[in-house]
Amino acid sequence: MMTDHTYIVGDVQGCCDQLEKLHALILKQDPDAHLLIAGDLVNRGPQSLSTLRKLIAMGNRANSVLGNHDLSLLGVAYGIHRPRNDAYLRPILDAPDRDQLLTWLRHRPLAIQIDQHLIVHAGVLPSWSVQQTLDYAHEVELMLQGPDYVDFLRVMYGNQPNVWSTQLKGMDRLRCIVNVLTRLRFCTANDEMEFDSKEGLNKTPPGFTPWFNLPRLTDSSTVVFGHWSALGLLIKPNLIGLDTGCVWGGKLTALRLSDRKIVQVDCPKHQIL
Repeated sequence: MMTDHTYIVGDVQGCCDQLEKLHALILKQDPDAHLLIAGDLVNRGPQSLSTLRKLIAMGNRANSVLGNHDLSLLGVAYGIHRPRNDAYLRPILDAPDRDQLLTWLRHRPLAIQIDQHLIVHAGVLPSWSVQQTLDYAHEVELMLQGPDYVDFLRVMYGNQPNVWSTQLKGMDRLRCIVNVLTRLRFCTANDEMEFDSKEGLNKTPPGFTPWFNLPRLTDSSTVVFGHWSALGLLIKPNLIGLDTGCVWGGKLTALRLSDRKIVQVDCPKHQIL
């Protein structure tokens, strides 16, 4: 996949009507467009089922990295995780094509490299290079796509270990990788992570720093991510944040990688902060 016709889209969160509108705007300008969602396809919005079906129907013209809400859906679907409210996920769980939907979701990557861009849902740790990020993501992808994925989902949840080490093994290692790629906001220069804080930069927890403000081995590439709606649209030379709070009444945002052209649509407020 090349950057010329690739549009990265921020967290959709089950807002399929807005995804349809955004896609239509993009196609008017670029009929050869490919969409790559930065994770969190489902959950808080009312059209999670339609969102998955749309992206699957687009075939090789659409893809997504996995976000924490996508993994949560898998946990719910296989009886591992109980959501606070599964009203928006229930249509997927009851759908006649649920197996196809869940299988497609399990086979999404956790990290993608496109030219000099690294796309993940949440972030990367200071000590991870681009190649290490892709390699670590692949370890989890193999587990999710393999025969033992339900066993992995049973132990995927939890905040420990909260410090990355290359010496980690087994499920602890995979859980830590998942937390980095799908949940990270704040960490230290020594790869210690904090998972309780979800607000903006003005509420940084003591002793921690937003992951992207630390010197990183990925600095030579542009990291593109979603996950952190409190940041809004964030565009820097080697950093692009695209979660603009669609489900909170913000916007759904797409960015063309070749020239950083922005396309946005307004979104109704399905959730209240």
